[in-house]
Amino acid sequence: MPIASSTLIASLLGATALAALVPKAARRLALSRAKHPSLAGHVRMAKRIAGWLPSYEFGEEDFFRSDDATGEVAERRRLAFRRLSEQLRDRTTATRRLTAEAAGGISDLQFTDRYRVPFPYRRLVNEALPLGTFVRSSEGPRLTDLDGNVAYDVSGSYGVNLFGYEFYKGALAEAEREAHALGPVLGPYHSVVADNVARLRAISGLDEVSFHMSGTEAVMQAVRLARYHTGRRRIVRFCGSYHGWWGDVQPGIGNPIPARDTLTLAEMSDRTLGVLAGRRDVACVLVNPLQALHPNAGAPADSSLVDSSRRAGFDRAAYADWLRRLREVCTARGIVLIFDEVFVGFRLAAGGAQEYFGTKADLVTYGKSLGGGLPVGVLCGKAALMRRFREDRPGDICFARGTFNSHPYVMTAMNAFLRHLETPEVQALYRDLDACWDGRVARLNERLAEERLPVRVAHLSSIWTIFYERPSRYNWMFQYYLRAEGLALSWVGTGRLIFSLDYGEADYTAVMDRFVAAALRMERDGWWAGGLATNKDIRRRILRETIAAWRGRSGAGSRPQRGEELRPAPTP
Repeated sequence: MPIASSTLIASLLGATALAALVPKAARRLALSRAKHPSLAGHVRMAKRIAGWLPSYEFGEEDFFRSDDATGEVAERRRLAFRRLSEQLRDRTTATRRLTAEAAGGISDLQFTDRYRVPFPYRRLVNEALPLGTFVRSSEGPRLTDLDGNVAYDVSGSYGVNLFGYEFYKGALAEAEREAHALGPVLGPYHSVVADNVARLRAISGLDEVSFHMSGTEAVMQAVRLARYHTGRRRIVRFCGSYHGWWGDVQPGIGNPIPARDTLTLAEMSDRTLGVLAGRRDVACVLVNPLQALHPNAGAPADSSLVDSSRRAGFDRAAYADWLRRLREVCTARGIVLIFDEVFVGFRLAAGGAQEYFGTKADLVTYGKSLGGGLPVGVLCGKAALMRRFREDRPGDICFARGTFNSHPYVMTAMNAFLRHLETPEVQALYRDLDACWDGRVARLNERLAEERLPVRVAHLSSIWTIFYERPSRYNWMFQYYLRAEGLALSWVGTGRLIFSLDYGEADYTAVMDRFVAAALRMERDGWWAGGLATNKDIRRRILRETIAAWRGRSGAGSRPQRGEELRPAPTP
């Protein structure tokens, strides 16, 4: 072949390859730009950095002065820490004793105790401020521990407790009466299942229902069916959202195996809509409506509260518009839109987030409160998506089962919940729900402002997040002052407070008074009186500490001036 001809062929082949690469590169760039710029938006990078992060702990001197506080402020904190420790210890003897005895055999408890506060402070906090986990009884919105201490519950049982513990006790008693004759017979259905299905179809506006043992399982089945019917492998989740602990929807920190078919994109982003409109491999998009309170940010927890940069705020109109536009793109591209309402289902409206935001999904998952006090997961969907087989190919199925699906006691407790939804008093409760909680939060924030306290509350209905308006490394201490004042928090501390809807005005006023009292103590004890002026200053300090700890682990370099106080944590 002549040299000129071979050169021409090579040039044409090169041009063809380049032409093929250009669209691919453009798609890759568009995907990259659709990710949220924070570390939470880049899950693989976040996981890699988390794996590199060295552990270190403060000795007593640096524990009280990690923000360059004056000697006087540090001493004030030291004395306050001791008083708080004595207060919590003296009144929780039996509760703490049983917690300590059980902790060695309960891996969940070991995890939660380890991740209540940022890790450099962990050792001294766990030694001085140990918390009890066991409680004896509930009455209204209050819990009583093994020592007889009564606290207002703002943990909400992780979202389960919607209508109040007294309602769920009644639902469980009714379930026992209704299901007792059948007992734990599995396989055949209790007759109440038919009524549950009819009510769930009416609530969701969808055609069919499947029952599962947890919200995580319901989401797993929703994603599986979306992939089965679209023939596509990719799923899209949004930055910061939680959809259970299984691998495909938790692609970053916490998952030991990479989720290669999961795309994590920015929520409320035109670039994300552009990516979805241009791809042919996306099976489904998962939406957790709870993210309306803190779009693109992970579930807030005090273990990551290293400064005062936590922010939250709910704009119903803006989030509703985002869901409407997302719905349009998914419809145009044949992408299954899944609402994961396991957490918020029935907390915003009787018809859930679909009703509240005015957007219909193709598949909807429910859980938590729906079970009437028992574990449950439910998937509602369009008939074409819920089918697990193909008429013309009998060997092509999408299998999913569970031994305890449709358990008689769960179904009868669920029925009590669903019937309760339709009562006049509950319908009236929903009509005034936003106004009630908007007013309550506004009153608390006004009192905090009047007292010039650097604490504020953002909320989505009865779900709260606390954020801080003054740069500080010690905001995580606030959870202990709240507990000392008689508020029962979940293990994430001030990141998420969940109120049951049986809180009357008297109970809420008591919570508000205790909240303000805790903040006044926190202010008086000097935890918000540090020497670092900005959040950026705090983050720079933490970066220097991290580098010093890493060098200390590696046996290279030197440590900060008070290095004997800042030391790498002992290897387990």
